[in-house]
Amino acid sequence: MNQKNEIILISISGEDRPGVTSALTEILARYDAFILDIGQADIHHTLSLGILFKTTGDKSGEILKDLLFKAYELDVNIKFSPISEKEYCEWVSQQGKNRYIITILGRKITARQIASVTQIVADQGLNIDGIQRLTGRIPLEENVRSPKSCIELSVRGNPINKDAMQSSFMQLSVNEGMDISFQQDNMFRRCRRLICFDMDSTLIETEVIDELAVRAGVGDEVKAITEAAMRGEIDFCESFKQRVSLLKGLDISVMEEIAKSLPITEGVDRLMQVLKTAGFKIAILSGGFTYFGNYLKKRYGIDYVYANELEIEDGKLTGRYLGDIVDGRRKAELLRLIAQVENVDIAQTIAVGDGANDLPMLNTAGLGIAYHAKPKVKENATQSISTIGLDGVLYFIGFKDSYFEEKQHLR
Repeated sequence: MNQKNEIILISISGEDRPGVTSALTEILARYDAFILDIGQADIHHTLSLGILFKTTGDKSGEILKDLLFKAYELDVNIKFSPISEKEYCEWVSQQGKNRYIITILGRKITARQIASVTQIVADQGLNIDGIQRLTGRIPLEENVRSPKSCIELSVRGNPINKDAMQSSFMQLSVNEGMDISFQQDNMFRRCRRLICFDMDSTLIETEVIDELAVRAGVGDEVKAITEAAMRGEIDFCESFKQRVSLLKGLDISVMEEIAKSLPITEGVDRLMQVLKTAGFKIAILSGGFTYFGNYLKKRYGIDYVYANELEIEDGKLTGRYLGDIVDGRRKAELLRLIAQVENVDIAQTIAVGDGANDLPMLNTAGLGIAYHAKPKVKENATQSISTIGLDGVLYFIGFKDSYFEEKQHLR
């Protein structure tokens, strides 16, 4: 006599409390049911639990009866849905489809923003498998709220037009004042190991060469050249030579004075602490100067610094530089070199920068992030952060605030 095996989905909701999952799965175990899938979420102490199981005998009626009585004892709601073999096989066949992670980031996340993002997801034929909040719980008092908010969507499927989807996200981020990251969910995203930063206007909120120029009395002239170079209007190497020549005669004591008062970008302290704790190798690849890069290296325990060396004679700048200029092409080369030295796959690397000379390394890295970038840079980057501090990078790689809080607690 053939046994009748059935596939049943049970959906449980109600006040969450210890032992609910244990009590229900114990009943399934008693009848030797085979669990095909299970998922659970908790929102404000409200449980949402789903269990998809297959009976291993003609006992489905008894299983459902016992589950129903147990749900009544636990004071939770339970719903049963029979699943046909055809439906189940179709669901299994979806397993090969691509998975993507969409991260929504901003000072505050609104219902309109979430609705706009999820509409694009639906229009592209993708299905949302899960949603989670990466930032901490939100207090009602505005004045004690965290200055950042982030949620992460896990979606599955093959976009109808991936480039159009990315473009829609970029346009939406501008219109709605938020940042949206769209990444394939693969093994490399979960094990990033090397991160390379630009320095000026990324790790620090200034262009050091402009600060030096102000002290040398050529501030306006150098600043104009800097801005044109960052916008990509003139060649970086040529602009670098022009600006350095204007610094001739400046006393090196000025460099120490500037280094001690560097304006550190919002979120850098937190970002560096978490990255070091997580075992990342960290590099500065800068078109600025090694003197200031080494100052940050000492402050944060950064592993590599590659920047430009100013020539000094008799305690003053000569208006010349030593060695090769670290331009956009060189930054990309250095990223590859460090990855090779550290035995890191290029897909496990991250690059963060703001200027046109950062685009080569942003496009080389597994994850390239344009940070508060110039328009041309943002247009040509696949990911960008423009709404919060540099620690927003942590959310793009899947870190939750609770990870950071756990470390603080363990101290």
